[in-house]
Order: sequence, then C-alpha cells, then structure tokens
Amino acid sequence: MKNNDDLYALKEVAFTHCSTFVAERLARLNRQAKEISDALTSETKSSAGDKHETGRAMLQLEREKLGAQLAEAEKMQALLHKVPKNKALGHVGLGALVITNLSSYFIAVSAGETSHKNQKIYCISPATPIGKLLMGKQAGDNFTFQAKETIILTVI
Repeated sequence: MKNNDDLYALKEVAFTHCSTFVAERLARLNRQAKEISDALTSETKSSAGDKHETGRAMLQLEREKLGAQLAEAEKMQALLHKVPKNKALGHVGLGALVITNLSSYFIAVSAGETSHKNQKIYCISPATPIGKLLMGKQAGDNFTFQAKETIILTVI
C-alpha cells in the first residue's frame, strides 16, 4: 500500500477537484441567473400581450429552477468548508479518503472522478448509496455493493 504522504497527496487532489467543481458550478449558475435577470429586464421593455406574458413566465420558471440549483451548490460549498484537512480519521466520515480493493473514494461532495498518478478517485457524497454503506467503517471492514464484495484497505 502507499505511504501516508502519497495518501495525503491523493486526498489533496480529491479535495481540490471537489472545490474546483463546486466553484465552477456556482460561477456558471450565477452567470445564468444574471442572464435571466437581464432577459427579464429587457422583456419588461418589450411590447405587451400574450407573447410577452408567456416569455416572462418562462423566464420566471427558469429563475426559480436556477435558484434551487444555486442553493444546492451553496450547500455543497458549505459542506466542503467542514471537511477536515490533513487529519487521519481512522473511520469513514466526511473528508475521508477510502482505499478499497476495487476503488478509491473521497467522501465530501458528488463531483465525479479525478485521478492522481494513475489512481482514480471517485468524489462522492455521504448521501450516495455507496457513501451510506461506507460511513463509519474502518480499514479491514467489508461491504457488498452491486453484488461485489469490497474490502476497505485504508481510511485516511
């Protein structure tokens, strides 16, 4: 197995990936919200009538959907601020890097896959199905996911 410095480097890569993922998502959503706000303003200046009202209603619906997505992204960002850094946990919890015989997981936010030195790391939320299975477990514990028996080798 890798030494602790390698594991902490993997953990840092995963944390950076999650942070970048959330920051880019927030920036994109804020940009879209501004575009909708601008469109609503210009829609107000256009002619009245059914077409005008339909356009405004569609923009309002889009703004509401974006608001929900923004709130979710802000929750993700707040959760990332709670992730303990450079601390060995011993058990699976928020901020844990979990190395199994099949895959590696970073428990924080669902941000997809990243890699470091040819090792893939799946960034997952504790609320995902596999995240729920992992929470509280330790090195040496095993679990079954999608009919595959998995052994936890290291938790840091």
